[in-house]
Amino acid sequence: MIISCANEKGGTGKTSTTAMLSWELASMGYKVLMIDCDPQANLTDLMLKTKSHENTVVTVDPSLFALLINKRSLTDGIIQIKNNLSLIPAAADMNMLSRWLDKQELNEKEKVNYLKSAIKPIKKQFDYIFLDVSPTMSLTNDNVFLACDWLVIMLQTQQRALLGAKSFLDYLQTNLINEFNASVDVLGILPVLTKGQSIIDNAILNNAIDEFGQSNIFENVITAMERVKRYDMTGITENNKSVWDKATHSAYNAVAQELVQRLEGNK
Repeated sequence: MIISCANEKGGTGKTSTTAMLSWELASMGYKVLMIDCDPQANLTDLMLKTKSHENTVVTVDPSLFALLINKRSLTDGIIQIKNNLSLIPAAADMNMLSRWLDKQELNEKEKVNYLKSAIKPIKKQFDYIFLDVSPTMSLTNDNVFLACDWLVIMLQTQQRALLGAKSFLDYLQTNLINEFNASVDVLGILPVLTKGQSIIDNAILNNAIDEFGQSNIFENVITAMERVKRYDMTGITENNKSVWDKATHSAYNAVAQELVQRLEGNK
C-alpha cells in the first residue's frame, strides 16, 4: 500500500505525520518503507538523526534522485532505521528531477509514471510505503501522487489550509485522475489542531465536515505538540519513562490504528 500525506499548503504537518505514522505502524509489526521525495529532505534529516542514536554515521549515498536517473533498483538506497522501518533518502538534487524528466525521450504518461515504475518491483516487499512530498505542484509531485494508492489530506485548522485542501483535491481530479487515469483515492482528511480545541479549530473542523462529510474526516486528530518539534532537533525518541514521549506516540498510534481500519474498510 503506497500512501502520501498531502496538501498544497506548507506547514500542515505532512513530514512529521509521515514519520510518526511510519514509526507507529512499524512498531505494530508492519514492514514500512519511507521514501523522501522532497528536495528539502526534512524526513531524511529527521530519520538520520533518529538513526544516530545507535552511534551510527549514515550518509545519503545514493539519493533517490541518483537511483532514479541511473535506473538502479531502489533497494540500493534503503537505510534501515529500526526493526520494520526503512528509508530511501532524498537530497537537494531531487530539485532536478522535473528538469531531467523533461529532457528524456518519454511521452507525458511515461514522465508522470516514472516513480511509480521504479517503485513497482519493490512494492510487495512492504506492507506500507509512505512518500513524503513538498507542498508545491510540480512534475515531481505528480509522480508521487500517481504512484500512490491512497492520500491522507492534511488539514491544519486554518482557513488557508482548508482552501488548500479543496484546491488540491480539484487539482488531483482535473489534472491526474481525468488526464492520466490515476487510481489514487483519498483515505480521509486528517485534522491537525493548531490550538487544541479553540473556537477557530472547531469552526474549521465544522466547515471541513460540511465540505467533505463526517465519514471522510479522521476521528482521531493530531494536536500541535512540542515534543514533535523537539524530534526535529533530536530525532524520534521513545522513552517509556517520559510522559511526553508516551503522549506523543499514543496520539500517533491512535491515528495509525484508524488508518489501518480505514484501509481494511476499503478493501
